[in-house]
Amino acid sequence: MATAVLESLAVPRARHGAGMARAHWAGAAAPATTSLGGVVGGLLPEFAGLRVDGRSRTVPFAARRANARVVRRAVVLCEAQGTAVDVPDVTKDTWKSLVIESDKPVLVEFWAPWCGPCRMILPVIYRLSKTYEGKLKCFKLNTDESPDIATQYGVRSIPTIMIFKNGEKKDAVIGAVPETTLVTSIEKFM
Repeated sequence: MATAVLESLAVPRARHGAGMARAHWAGAAAPATTSLGGVVGGLLPEFAGLRVDGRSRTVPFAARRANARVVRRAVVLCEAQGTAVDVPDVTKDTWKSLVIESDKPVLVEFWAPWCGPCRMILPVIYRLSKTYEGKLKCFKLNTDESPDIATQYGVRSIPTIMIFKNGEKKDAVIGAVPETTLVTSIEKFM
């Protein structure tokens, strides 16, 4: 299991015997706490995929002053599994072969790496690619890298999801919409 260490994260400490701390952990065994009242082991409340590593880390000797005390800190680990989804890219060079000449309907998300809603809808596009595997091809086109294609199809806002069939644009959905909206659009052309 891959984990990542988060450098800065403010999480309120659970207090020994505090009813509020136990309410956050509803349905789970009460977490162990340190002598300072911090949560050790177990999951962080309201943060799926995060946990506190109870093994304290010591600040390296070189980073301490000669008369400073030893500092020990717990580490927050991210264990979100299966969250990295990827939809194949289409570019200006591959547009014709992957989209225009496709024998199946094609769904293309016009996106950019800096676009938050684009990142939100990417897992939806990934799920649709798995649901319609063999019947529909799904791609994403980075509008920063291929602005010519975005301009050709009149993309003025991202994310824009377009459906192509037989090389022709059939439908477009603008914005981070629910999966059901995209399914309705896809089903019209299956």
